[in-house]
Amino acid sequence: MNKITTLFQHKQRNIVSIYFTAGFPQLNDTIEIIKELQLNGIDMIEIGIPFSDPMADGKVIQMSSYKAIQNGMNLKILFKQLETIKDEIHIPLIMMGYLNPIIQYDFKKFCEDCQKTNIAGIIIPDLPFEEYFNEYKFIAETYNLKMIMLITPKTSEERIRLIDNNVEGFIYMVSAAATTGMQKSFSKQKQEYFRKVNNMKLRNPRLIGFGISNKETLTAAFENSSGAIIGSKFVSLLAEEKNPKTAIQKLLSGLK
Repeated sequence: MNKITTLFQHKQRNIVSIYFTAGFPQLNDTIEIIKELQLNGIDMIEIGIPFSDPMADGKVIQMSSYKAIQNGMNLKILFKQLETIKDEIHIPLIMMGYLNPIIQYDFKKFCEDCQKTNIAGIIIPDLPFEEYFNEYKFIAETYNLKMIMLITPKTSEERIRLIDNNVEGFIYMVSAAATTGMQKSFSKQKQEYFRKVNNMKLRNPRLIGFGISNKETLTAAFENSSGAIIGSKFVSLLAEEKNPKTAIQKLLSGLK
């Protein structure tokens, strides 16, 4: 069974997923970061594929992507790194990246290598739902990969239900129709959006991302979905500390 499915079967609330950019701060930090996140009880990990034009990302993740590319990170190296720990990691791993480098690598080969390295899901922010459904859905499903689709406050109810009826795993609920980044709190308008989607009683569980950086935003995500996705805050701590273990400890301390 897919590890994402297993996770949500055993834990329906307060799920924490952490995003980081592969190859940052250093090229070979990826494996240590994954191991440390699992050791510290994180439920799921999103591994960012560095890209030169990450249009959905704010300054923090753009910086990490740029540095990772400078470090020499690419999909070929990343899959080699993941191969070394595929039997040690029991929590779901998700690859998150833009369509261009994945197409250059070859989508079918990408999915095949994801399966070989025990990747459970894929997030491609710039892949339109219709294109996924018509061209890539069958390939992803062949390799038992869950394609995670994003919704925003601007996504219509009709489209949300279309996505919900045609994907498995979970829905990535973006807190704002903007780039990634840290927020101290969520506005009343955003919390109303959370409640509105919550009241739709969707088939798939939802995780809220973009802006989770402290106890207040984490609590708001927990109250209105199955959990939270934390990215920019953790990446910024990795940049500051240069030590994955210390960065994780600081992150978890700041969320309490």
